[in-house]
Amino acid sequence: MDLLTLLLIVIVAFVSLVIAFIILSHMVRWAKKMPKGAYLFMALFPLISLFPIPPPVFENVAKAKHEQRKKQKQDDK
Repeated sequence: MDLLTLLLIVIVAFVSLVIAFIILSHMVRWAKKMPKGAYLFMALFPLISLFPIPPPVFENVAKAKHEQRKKQKQDDK
């Protein structure tokens, strides 16, 4: 990777961070004008993404797909 490409990547990353910071600061100012409950909800809502989907759910989906394929094969015969 040459110097020009690296410089371009750094510039794009910096501009992206600045834009994200500006957007987030506007969202915070907008949210502070809302009622306290809405502000609290908006602050805590992203925390949902920190909790992963439990593995048994994936297993259930895999079993359902497997059974559906079996039924399709039986129907095709």
